[in-house]
Amino acid sequence: MSNRQSQYPVQGAGLGLRRPIADKLMADPPSDIDFMEVAPENWIHVGGALGKKLRFFTERYPFLIHGLSLSIGSPAPLDEQLVRDIKAFMADHQIRLYSEHLSYCGDDGHLYDLMPIPFTEDAVKYVAGRVRRVQDILEQRIALENVSYYAPTDSSMSEKEFLLAVLEESDCDLMLDINNIVVNSINHHYDADAFMRDMPAERIRYFHLAGHYVEAPDLRIDTHGAAVDNQSWQLLADAYRHFGPVPTLLERDFNFPPMDELLDEVRRIKQLQNDMQLMKSANG
Repeated sequence: MSNRQSQYPVQGAGLGLRRPIADKLMADPPSDIDFMEVAPENWIHVGGALGKKLRFFTERYPFLIHGLSLSIGSPAPLDEQLVRDIKAFMADHQIRLYSEHLSYCGDDGHLYDLMPIPFTEDAVKYVAGRVRRVQDILEQRIALENVSYYAPTDSSMSEKEFLLAVLEESDCDLMLDINNIVVNSINHHYDADAFMRDMPAERIRYFHLAGHYVEAPDLRIDTHGAAVDNQSWQLLADAYRHFGPVPTLLERDFNFPPMDELLDEVRRIKQLQNDMQLMKSANG
């Protein structure tokens, strides 16, 4: 196994496990899916029939978790009990990696949305300190996701500069969301391919891919409720050419199509990965 492959917790193409599609997936567990991911907050301390459903999947597929509410950039104290619960959950289900959004979602209360952190040097140091504390509790590295945003609260730094600085200062890893690059590049007028190519290959653990809503020609809303668009597919293919076939997870949170249509997107990810492997072999 190459050094690059060994940095990945999983291989191939994955699908986010959501409760509305769990029964259909249980009835005929797809061989096209190489790994799965859940939001830990939706499953921690869940027992009974739902707990058995999760166990059905974690016993059959490698699993990752992607957090929703750690609120790593929040002014509120870090929720260390949540981190400890996540640590126990990961051990119980042999979860291979925990990733979180580089954002915040609450202060005294929960905002039920992912808010942008000010792009400043002070925020870099603040967030990095909290990330290091999370990693100390978990006794392992986490990955942060580049998030979509619509109205930056402070742009003393660019999005790219801020993201790279947090990764370096906290010495954590990156879960690169391809769709978020596309959404932000349109909304904030930058080159998606250039942003992608400037990401640190050695920190990337896996990719996310999802669909978004076209509000206007110059405005995209990150929804995870639609099919992946052509620009995101193209950026994914470009990312594979640049980084190699990084493990990639398809996210779909609502408005689910027929199962075979959803799995077609997973298969398309696998085909792009296979095409890149063949191209690499042909080039020696």
